Parts: sequence; C-alpha cells; structure tokens
Amino acid sequence: MSISALRAGAGVLFLFTLMTDHVGAADAEHGKALFAPCAACHSERSDALGPNLKGVFGRPSAALLDFRYSNPMKRANLVWDEDNLRAYIHDPQAKVKGNRMPYAGMSDPDDVDDVVAYLRTLK
Repeated sequence: MSISALRAGAGVLFLFTLMTDHVGAADAEHGKALFAPCAACHSERSDALGPNLKGVFGRPSAALLDFRYSNPMKRANLVWDEDNLRAYIHDPQAKVKGNRMPYAGMSDPDDVDDVVAYLRTLK
C-alpha cells in the first residue's frame, strides 16, 4: 500500500471521527439543568407528586411501592432503559397513553439525550 493511500485512509478516518464524535457524548450537566423543573415533582420527598427517579435505569415501570401510579403506567410493563426513557421524555403520552404526568415532552433529541445521561447518574 502506498503512502498516499495510507494518508487518504487516515484522512477519511479522521473526518469520520470528527463527524461522529458527538454521538454518545450526551452532556449530563446540561441534562441536570434541563431536569431542574422536573425536580419539583420528581424528588425524594415523601409527598412528591411524581415518583423518585433515583435508580430509574433498569427499574420496571410502576415499581416503587410508595408511589401511586396511574393504571396506564401500571399496565405499561416497561423497563426504564435508554430507549424507553428517551421515548417517554420525548412524548410521554405517545409512550404511555393516558399516563397522568402533566408534561408535554421535550422535542430536541440532544436535550432528551442530555436528560437521559443525567438520569443515569441518579443512583
């Protein structure tokens, strides 16, 4: 293989890396800032309006015994993984029709990724 072919291949690899570098590089700090309004309901308080999201990754939907979930959420039979969280944060009513969370969703996919990255830090 010639040196020029190696350089061309390295150049293509470098450009590909630059173009895909942001993939999977969600910003948990930005997600924390975006989550701030959500924390009004999703807190560790016993009288919180929403369930505590600490440890939400890998947890089945409607699994916390100390929270009164809607019937649609009880029937959803989800496990909160990245895909399900992403879909729910984007459009809660589309993911779990009839759930009672008063939130319209988040339209920017990068913001959704950032919130999911932040939720991953809640252990």
